[in-house]
Amino acid sequence: MRGVTKRFPGVLALDRVDFEVHAGEIHALVGGNGAGKSTLMAVASGALKPDSGQIEIAGRVITESSPTAARSEGLAIAFQHPALLPDLTVTENLMLSVPDRQRPRFSGATRWAVGKLLAMGMPIDPTATARTLTLAEKQAVEICGALACDPQVVIFDEPTEPFMAAETARLFECIQQLAARGVAVVYISHRLPDVFALADRITVLRDGQTRGTFNRSEVTAQEIVTRVAGREVAALFPGRARDPGEPVLQVQHLTSDRFIDVSVELGRHEILGLAGVEGNGQREFIRALGGAAPCDGQVLVEGRSANVSNPRSARRSGIVLMPQERHVEGVATVHSVRDNLAVAAVNRTARHGVIGGQREDQVVQREIASLGVKLASPEVAVETLSGGNQQKVVLGRALLSDPKVLLCDEPTQGIDVGVRSDIYHRLRATADNGVPVVVLSSDNAELTGLCDRVLVFSKGRVVADLTGADITDEAITAASLTGSVAGHADRSTASAGPPRRGWRRFLAGEQSPSVFLAAAVVALGVVGAAQNARFLSSFNIASVLELLAPVLFLAVGQLIVMMTGGIDLSVGPLSGTLVVVASFYVSADFAVGWWIVGFLLMILLAGAAGLCNGALVRFAAVTPVVATLVTYMALQGVSLAMRDTPGGTIAQPVTDVLKASVGPIPWAVLLGTALVIALEFVSRRSMAGLFLRGSGSDDRAAHKRGIPVGKVKVLAYVASSLCALLGGLLLAAQIGVGDPTAGTSYTLASITAVVLGGASIFGGRGSFIGVLFGVLLLQVTQNVAVFAGLSQAWQYWLPGLMALAATGLFAQAQRRSQVRSG
Repeated sequence: MRGVTKRFPGVLALDRVDFEVHAGEIHALVGGNGAGKSTLMAVASGALKPDSGQIEIAGRVITESSPTAARSEGLAIAFQHPALLPDLTVTENLMLSVPDRQRPRFSGATRWAVGKLLAMGMPIDPTATARTLTLAEKQAVEICGALACDPQVVIFDEPTEPFMAAETARLFECIQQLAARGVAVVYISHRLPDVFALADRITVLRDGQTRGTFNRSEVTAQEIVTRVAGREVAALFPGRARDPGEPVLQVQHLTSDRFIDVSVELGRHEILGLAGVEGNGQREFIRALGGAAPCDGQVLVEGRSANVSNPRSARRSGIVLMPQERHVEGVATVHSVRDNLAVAAVNRTARHGVIGGQREDQVVQREIASLGVKLASPEVAVETLSGGNQQKVVLGRALLSDPKVLLCDEPTQGIDVGVRSDIYHRLRATADNGVPVVVLSSDNAELTGLCDRVLVFSKGRVVADLTGADITDEAITAASLTGSVAGHADRSTASAGPPRRGWRRFLAGEQSPSVFLAAAVVALGVVGAAQNARFLSSFNIASVLELLAPVLFLAVGQLIVMMTGGIDLSVGPLSGTLVVVASFYVSADFAVGWWIVGFLLMILLAGAAGLCNGALVRFAAVTPVVATLVTYMALQGVSLAMRDTPGGTIAQPVTDVLKASVGPIPWAVLLGTALVIALEFVSRRSMAGLFLRGSGSDDRAAHKRGIPVGKVKVLAYVASSLCALLGGLLLAAQIGVGDPTAGTSYTLASITAVVLGGASIFGGRGSFIGVLFGVLLLQVTQNVAVFAGLSQAWQYWLPGLMALAATGLFAQAQRRSQVRSG
């Protein structure tokens, strides 16, 4: 990399940076938070386009800046924050991690994934969705994806942060094997012991500029710390407590499915550390104390029983948890620093339910100054801050909650040495002020330097209680390995095994709503048949299916858009507008040539509406609701301008073809069912399907995985409009005239059917089979309501109540599945 420069608004992130790594070399890149390390590697991997500079791999200049181009040239990266698509399975994420030529067939993808996951030796189910994984498991999948590329150059960005000693050792072994094979390795880490254990050379980056490159044997750790911080860091850790003080926290026989019979007391001025190989219960223990995981037993705070059934109750009892995944549970990254801090300080700033602006400003400014958060203004979004400053905001939120006990799960994960020192001293000051602290860390050196006492977990039990001079890296490691290897193997046997199969996997997956909807349709059919024998007549079945057909096509298009994280409110008015167009051209008063013109105009109008929606959403950055609402109103206006009252007739030969049937089943329903089955297959067993679901699951991660997110979203809106075209043709055949208001109710019907089918309105998840059953349920419900003599109001209330019931059952099934696999 030569002369690489990258600017963001108001920030020069990289300033003419030069960096190189040789074949077979492990080259460490170190620097403080915000130094530009991750930005430099994002440029190298094609995730960011540099403003200037040149990148070469094996002498070849990289001219295209994209993740796909970088991978094709032999560069792979494991990002600091795993770029996994949460709604896709582990196998699907691994498939997206490798170049096209290395992807397996879908029929053998799971077996292929099992083999690739062996690299990290962690028991991970390849059929599990990424959102159900722990942070350590996500990082392991991220690393396995990079290794699966068989790269010439591989970048590891803070790879060991969520790992315990065993996982770290396994990764180091993999990295050394890569270097021995001639692979160029870039290793980014804040953990200097790891850097000095692995690296051949070390480059320091600070404030977007290179501050020197050194052979490992020619530089000391203290010299690197000084260059990273830009100042002398005299004391990384504060002193220990002289007197632990009276007990504040008493835990008695706390038990869950991951830890057994843990009892401990914590003094008022103590910092208690939790250690152990990942998966041995320590993380579940600290989360249970904070109300974030279920447990049995008794917890006392200052002698009073504490309710730890959920995080809110735990906070009311004085126990506050700083979670490990700060971007998921710690802060609302899209909101400002002020909002994130102020929401935790409402008890200080509100009077009679009204927040005082001046009081809030004072509290926020005081906390920012106390923590040393570096920012331009409290109004900036948290996501714009460096990792260290983000973590300070998480700590500030916890402290503003007035804790009596502070729980810190990996408080310095991904944080540079200077910020680590600041956080260590703040935690010690918190304990000195009478608020005891519990710290879970995968860094034994951190526990050794910071904690007054350390509990070591193995197989869900506390196997060592180290205090004072007994707290050493060697003692923690030795205790962690006492039974932990066997414990890890036990977990592997229990959870890794063969992937979930059969009905359990089916009911826990995206097809589970289809089961509930099918059952509801059958139940309603029984009710309808009991009320009137004509309910099951061929005529009634044909009528229900004929009315179902237009909604089915519109709902299919709606799901395509919703899978990308959007919504299309324009499908109803678009289908109505197309009916009006047909009434002018596809009429008995005109020759067949004019019918063809009419059909072409309908296709052009549908395509234009889809392109308009896609362009507004993707390129004009208009929210999908607003963009498609604009199109909704424009199309409705066009319809009324063409015909303010129903008029014109659709040619009888056309309606006869569109309404043709096989027995009581219209051919349109057969075509729609075939389309649903085909799209279901494509969405699960093709790269196009992975692109569609991935773009809605997490568009930033999707971009890093090489998915053309913009193109996918635009094409999704075009597909939705073309489905509305098919629905409009069937609607025209049903009503036979150009009615400008014919399609307005179909928008809500299509959305209801999609939600009933189990789709997520946030994108990434949905089932076309579920949509089919959702549409069927809507039509059967309306038909039963008519036979039962219910008012039109009930025809709206019943689908709504069923949607609530189906959604509740589906959510409950998912929660139970996650608890079983968790």
